[in-house]
Amino acid sequence: MPLPTVIMPGYLEGARAYRPMEQLLQKLGFPTVTVPLRKRDWLPTVGGRSMVPILRQLDRTVKQTLQQYNVSQINLIGHSAGGWIARIYLGEKPYTIHGDVRSTAGLWHAHPYIATLVTLGTPHVSQERWTKRNLDFVKINYPGAFHPQVRYICVAGKAIYGARRPGSWLAYSSYQLTCGRGDSWGDGITPIEAAHLEGAENLVIEAVLHSPRSRGIWYGSPTVVQSWVSYLA
Repeated sequence: MPLPTVIMPGYLEGARAYRPMEQLLQKLGFPTVTVPLRKRDWLPTVGGRSMVPILRQLDRTVKQTLQQYNVSQINLIGHSAGGWIARIYLGEKPYTIHGDVRSTAGLWHAHPYIATLVTLGTPHVSQERWTKRNLDFVKINYPGAFHPQVRYICVAGKAIYGARRPGSWLAYSSYQLTCGRGDSWGDGITPIEAAHLEGAENLVIEAVLHSPRSRGIWYGSPTVVQSWVSYLA
């Protein structure tokens, strides 16, 4: 049987938005659970504050899944910010940069439990003032596909080219805040170059939008899941 899979939602998003993807993965034979976040669970993290409240829920879900299925490893899918939060969780260095948790909290050093990490539209870098501190912690301590025993799959969408014109302003602004260049391709929020990691299996999928609430297809749409689900096997 394939390893169980845990889905880590993106920033300010609740688990409900990921139910269709969760159910699709289950139908494809992958036991799947989503970290049971609600939108309000993110409020303590707003403004670049600590992700410890989210790490607690991620850790609880992973350990419950390991116990439920009596396995030593799982697959982890992180959408958007969920991808770089997952990289904090995998890492060995105590995430104490905000002074709100002790180094013995045990909310990291999880890489032995993770067989494959799939990131979907994750901005692995940022120049935005509120997220830079957290992302710099990840980038400096765990550059690229850092843990050799973990398989990293980084999926980027190519749907919108950022430009200073109606219909592309949001993409342009978001790409510029992320990688310093607005005139790039991406999923409307995350530019392709920011969604990939050196040493990872880096994928680009055409016409894929960022959010599970997008009007078009997104990373969890059935046709798109088929492009990356084989890496969970």
